Amino acid sequence: MKWNSLHIALLATVTLLAAACASIGNPSGGARDEQPPRFVRANPAPNSANVPLSADKVNIDFDELVNVKDAMQKVVVSPPSKSVPRVASQGRRVTVSFTDSLLPNTTYTIDFADAIEDNNEANPLVNFSYTFSTGPVVDSLRIAGRVLSALGMEPMQSKIVGVHRVAYDADSVMIPDVRPLPPLSDTTANMQALPAIFHRMFDRVARTDDRGRFSIEGLAPGRYRVYALDDTNSDYLFSSPEEEMAFYETVVEPYSESATATDTIFNTKLGTVDSIVTRPRTVFLPNDLLLRSFLTDRKQQFVSSYTRQDSTRINLVFNAPNRPAPTFALAGIDDAADWYVMERSEGADTISLWIKDPRIIATDTLRLAVGYQKLDSLSRYITVSDTLRLTTNRPRKPKAPKADKKKKEAEADTTPPPVKLMQYSLVSSQLDVDRPLLIQTDAPLARLDSAAFRLEELVDTLWTDTGRPRLQRDSLNPRLYRIERPWKYGTKYRLSADTLAMESIYGLSTAPFSQEFSTKAEKEYCSLILNVADWPAALPAFVEILSQSDAPTRRMPLEGGRVRFNHLQPGKFYFRIVADLNGNGRWDSGDILEGRQPEPAFYYPKSISVKQNWNKEETWRVFDTPADEMKPSTLLKNKPTPRKNERNNNQTNPEEEDDEDDFYNQFPSSRLQ
Repeated sequence: MKWNSLHIALLATVTLLAAACASIGNPSGGARDEQPPRFVRANPAPNSANVPLSADKVNIDFDELVNVKDAMQKVVVSPPSKSVPRVASQGRRVTVSFTDSLLPNTTYTIDFADAIEDNNEANPLVNFSYTFSTGPVVDSLRIAGRVLSALGMEPMQSKIVGVHRVAYDADSVMIPDVRPLPPLSDTTANMQALPAIFHRMFDRVARTDDRGRFSIEGLAPGRYRVYALDDTNSDYLFSSPEEEMAFYETVVEPYSESATATDTIFNTKLGTVDSIVTRPRTVFLPNDLLLRSFLTDRKQQFVSSYTRQDSTRINLVFNAPNRPAPTFALAGIDDAADWYVMERSEGADTISLWIKDPRIIATDTLRLAVGYQKLDSLSRYITVSDTLRLTTNRPRKPKAPKADKKKKEAEADTTPPPVKLMQYSLVSSQLDVDRPLLIQTDAPLARLDSAAFRLEELVDTLWTDTGRPRLQRDSLNPRLYRIERPWKYGTKYRLSADTLAMESIYGLSTAPFSQEFSTKAEKEYCSLILNVADWPAALPAFVEILSQSDAPTRRMPLEGGRVRFNHLQPGKFYFRIVADLNGNGRWDSGDILEGRQPEPAFYYPKSISVKQNWNKEETWRVFDTPADEMKPSTLLKNKPTPRKNERNNNQTNPEEEDDEDDFYNQFPSSRLQ
């Protein structure tokens, strides 16, 4: 068979078709789309002035199909209104519909944060905002900063940050934000005397992002007070003490100034710098405000639960700490005096009353009047009294069979009743050398004979007397006693007591007692010294060791810029220093009514590992690290959300001594001081 040009062409065509049929797959669609939607146009146009008050919606168009995600949580319209505007998307358009009439001569800003994303890949358009004005001027000033929790230094996410413009009187004197309250009878005057955050919605607002950052835009020239608020009921007011809040300590006056920005243009083919250009830009200040948020101690107080555990004990739990401690009286028993012993927590929010009076123990139903302080409608403390009804159910004795009853009656004259004894024990049999030995009794004591106790240590194989120990009762728990002395390393001890060494308030005495305990060897410990180089000498402070769950485990006062932690268990340590402004040895929250900020705290920016039987010394310059970069990422709970179109530079924190989850450090951070 001769092959002509037609045969050859047909054969080639069949071969190509066969090859195409044998290759099964999808055609290439190009690189994955990682670009967010691009703004195209809006009606009214961005930064429009003299927008009519009758306008009831805004249309914003983009270059691709878009969605609005979590609009209620992310989109913020400023100034706020009682009726929240509706935000919806359809196709390439986002529409914001106003349910209230627009205000005259007002600049409106709609901050979408990262709520707008494309329909296919969900790439978010970050930090997108839109502005227009109903007057002839579009206010363009702004202030920015970050909100951190006061003690934990966590970035406070999705919190409202708002401003109130400062009011002046007729003589142009600034009206203070915290003023003495008028008499209780004048309710209106009382409410107006409270800080504006209690009764007036913010003039302008913004919402913090996942790093705690905020930017309040569209501000007119003037002076403002700045607040942050966990606005749980979306009323833009501090309406509940359960809402976490913050306030900036001074009045803020926004302004702008000209600056020069430098842009570097790269040659993408050669990977070299092509050129460097400069351009003018406007900087809006202040842009580094740091607000420390806190929960006020002025929580609404009430008795959240109460029980009569048995005939001898009443337990009460309060909603918040009590200062001062509550008072208690029995209704209908006028001559009851010194009838209980109180056992309580440090804040007196958990209380047990051990009843001493036999008449009251025998009473099945009690009416207990509890006097304590609670807040009135103006957040002022008033003393109130609640009467609680408490009952006890006494167990019934089971009826014995008749045969057993006759037998017991016959033995009654010869068998003595069992002797009831009071019990007590050591809290732990393993003791750190710098801790007291704790002894727990099962009821409060009416009598303690310290001379009946002996403390011995094991020397070689012999128990050697070390003298009479001194038992000290705990100030909060009347059933807890401690013995303090310089314990020796790696030593076994024995605490003994004679009969009748203790007697409870119920007349029960103790049997002979003997229990051994031991201390750890010196080589099992390590120690650490922190030299805090830049802390002001006149500012009292204490340093806390923190666990990996950010909970304090040890606390020591800072003395002479130095703190030493002895007898530590080897491991990894984190540290926090707290400015103890009132010198009470604990962290204190803030109070907006008193204009008092929470006591500031600062974190050591890395972990420190100390090995067994090692001593380590470190120098800490607290203010060398910006406040928003202090907290080690391992301790950080509110980590920012990673985004698809953000690069992961995989940089580790050079400050970290140990391997840590460096998730938080991959994002740029503002350098707040």
